[in-house]
Amino acid sequence: MVLKLENIELSFDGFCVLNQLNLTIGTGEFVCLLGPSGCGKTSTLRVCAGLESPISGRVIIDDTVMTDGLEVVAPELRKIGFLFQDFALFPHLNVFDNVAFGLKGYPKAATEDRVQEVLKQVRMDKFANVLPHTLSGGQQQRVALARALAPKPGIMLLDEPFSGLDSGLRAQIRDETLHVLKDNNVAAVMVTHDPEEAMFMADRIILMKNGTIVQDGTPTELYQNPTDHFAASFFGEINVIKGIVQNNEAQTVLGNVPISGFENGTLVDVLIRPENVQIQRVLNDIGSTEKAHIEAARYLGRDSLLHITVEDNKGVTTHLHARIQGQLLPGENETVVATMDTDQAFVFLPC
Repeated sequence: MVLKLENIELSFDGFCVLNQLNLTIGTGEFVCLLGPSGCGKTSTLRVCAGLESPISGRVIIDDTVMTDGLEVVAPELRKIGFLFQDFALFPHLNVFDNVAFGLKGYPKAATEDRVQEVLKQVRMDKFANVLPHTLSGGQQQRVALARALAPKPGIMLLDEPFSGLDSGLRAQIRDETLHVLKDNNVAAVMVTHDPEEAMFMADRIILMKNGTIVQDGTPTELYQNPTDHFAASFFGEINVIKGIVQNNEAQTVLGNVPISGFENGTLVDVLIRPENVQIQRVLNDIGSTEKAHIEAARYLGRDSLLHITVEDNKGVTTHLHARIQGQLLPGENETVVATMDTDQAFVFLPC
C-alpha cells in the first residue's frame, strides 16, 4: 500500500502544528519521522491514522482519499496498524486474546490460525495463555507488534515504540521489529527523536522542524549532505569554525574548504564533525601558524574524545572537539597539528 499526504495543514487553538506537509511512503518502505519535541512528528502520525483531522489537505491510501479536510474515513477502516509507545495491551486478556482483539468478525478457525501465525513471527507463540503483566517489556512489545500485524495492515504506524526499553533490549527489539515488518512488506512510518535509531531503521528519514520538512532523504544523504545548520547538528555533535571566502575557498584555521556560489569576503560557518578533525602528533616546534594544544583527552573505549585549542597566526583561538582511535590517546597540553577532512566539511552562511 502507498500512503500520501498532500498539503496537510493542522492547527490547535490557532497554533500551526503542520504547515503544507507533503509526504509519500511506498509499499514496503520504512520511513522515520525525526526531529525535536514539538516539531509535528506525532501529529503527522495521528493525521495518517485518522486520529486528527487536518484543516486542509488530503490523506490518500492507494488512490483512495481518507481525508480531504471535510470527509474523514474512520481509523478502523484504513487498514492501518498502530504500535504505541506504552504497548497498550489489555491487562485482563491473555496474549492470545490481545492479539485476536483486532480480528473481530473473523471465523473462529481463521482467527486461531492468524493469531498463532503472528505470534510465531514474533517468537511469542509459547506465551499465548499468559497475562501481559507477567511478561518483560520486550515480550510485551512483541505482543503489541503481533496484535498490530494480525489484521494484515498494509501500513504500520509506530510512535516511539522502543523508548520505554533499556538500551540493550531496545537494540534487539527494534532489529526484530524491522525484520518482521520487512518480511510482511508493510509500509511503515515511525516517530523517533533518536537520530541513531532513525539511521538504523529507516530506508528514508524525514527531518522535521516547526511543522515543516527540513530534509527528506536516505540516512547517508542526511548525514553526509545536510541542507543547513539544523540538519547537520541534529545527527550528532558538530564543530562550527568561522571562515572567510577567497577565490572559491572558505579559509579557516584548520585549512581551506573548496566551495562555490559565494562572493569573496563573505563570512561563513564551516561545520565539521569531531571524527573528521585530524590530529598529527609532532616531535619538534612547529611554528605559531600551526599551533594546536590538547586541553583534555578522554579515553572512551573504541575512540577517544579530545578537547583542542587551535590558534591562528593572529593569536585568535578556536575550541574544537575531535574523536580519534581510542588507543591513540595524546597527553594533555601536548602540541599537535590539527587539520580537517575538507570533503566532510559543510559550509553555510551564519545563522
